[in-house]
Amino acid sequence: MAPPPCRTAAPLSGRTAAPPSGIPRWAARAAGAPPGTGADLAGLTVAVVGLGYVGLPTALGLWSAGATVVGIDISDRRLRAVRAGDVDLLPAQRAALACAGSTDQFRLTTDAAALRTADAVIVCVPTPVTEDRLPDTAALRAACATVVGHAAEGQLIVLTSTSHVGTTRELLTEPLAARGLVAEENVLVAFAPERIDPGNQRHMPEHTPRVVGGTGPLSTRAAAFLLRSTASHVHQVADPETAEMAKLWENVFRAVNIALANELADACLHLGLAPVPVIEAAATKPYGFMPFRPGPGAGGHCIPCDPHYLLGQLRRDGPATPVVSAAMTALHERPARIARTAAGLLAADGIPAGRARVLVLGVAYKEGVADVRESPALRILGLLAAQGADVRYSDPYVPSVTVDSTVLRSEPRPHDAHGEWDLVIVHTVHPGTDLTWLDTVPRVLDTRSPKGPPLTPVAAS
Repeated sequence: MAPPPCRTAAPLSGRTAAPPSGIPRWAARAAGAPPGTGADLAGLTVAVVGLGYVGLPTALGLWSAGATVVGIDISDRRLRAVRAGDVDLLPAQRAALACAGSTDQFRLTTDAAALRTADAVIVCVPTPVTEDRLPDTAALRAACATVVGHAAEGQLIVLTSTSHVGTTRELLTEPLAARGLVAEENVLVAFAPERIDPGNQRHMPEHTPRVVGGTGPLSTRAAAFLLRSTASHVHQVADPETAEMAKLWENVFRAVNIALANELADACLHLGLAPVPVIEAAATKPYGFMPFRPGPGAGGHCIPCDPHYLLGQLRRDGPATPVVSAAMTALHERPARIARTAAGLLAADGIPAGRARVLVLGVAYKEGVADVRESPALRILGLLAAQGADVRYSDPYVPSVTVDSTVLRSEPRPHDAHGEWDLVIVHTVHPGTDLTWLDTVPRVLDTRSPKGPPLTPVAAS
């Protein structure tokens, strides 16, 4: 059961004497926590580096378990948003933030010097890709260098950011050793990949298992103890590399299957079949099948980005990865296919794209969030605008977006202008969205469950 959002700091599990410090303290705390129980983190100070969509829920979970939390972020703007509650959180997390922010046990700062007094440090910074879809580890390297530079003997340091296999040793263990802080002797180091599903009540962090791999058994046990309160179960593996590859495997699996669902959906349309009933029929098989649904591509920082950290590493000296490479290329090209199909629907009725009014319904990368990172909608808008179309969008979660240096603002009542839209592209449907007015629109392209002609192929480049 998740802890209540508001809590009062409690003494250390009935201890009357001062607890040991450093690594002995972690050994004692981890050994004293029965497997499967929530951790009592009272008396521990945990620094969370990076307060984005992973770091902030992590910080709140640790605070709810009794820890004093110091949230560190390089962005004053982000810290102001957190203080104001102007952030993407589920209702329970928002309540926890309101409580935590009113206490002395939840502090926010841009000062990395606060790392020195922490018992544990958790690194939660983004690992995006460049425009050329190459791994961009600049933020991760900077954060890890800062953590190493301020590390103190006895600290537990946990990396959660997805990256290539070997990152934990390369950016933490080896630089720490160069400072005289040897893992398992002077400090504890582990990798525990994040598992945050933004906007999904069913997958709250405390209801989701986590994987932990330390540089040694003590590091693994200490990290598992620390994170136990933020997960339904902690699965311990032999080393950081196993945990790093597990995270990559998870998201490569999803990427390949999303690309496959898109391809098979196009095949269904070519054969005159609606894809969704076919998927539902296949999903009745109780073994060996998992349903994935077609869509406009992939957004966020998991599916469009994480597989490239494996591909980039293997490209240097590893085995060929034709399946993964083809899947990532297909996902990248999907928005262009959507834009070409949209232009084709207009052309079929004698409407040039340059004279069309097109509305994209929903620009967040998934329902229930305000996140537009890597959203296919942005590319669809840009591609149609480049053809001269008058493009607009409507998304109650996203007040404005920038598309090719042009700021667009959400249409608050798109249904009032339904007679003016030559085409509506359904991209993301947030909870409670009314779609009945689409029946009066002359052309609708639903990217989630296409019913029209097969998507137009992209010309080879």
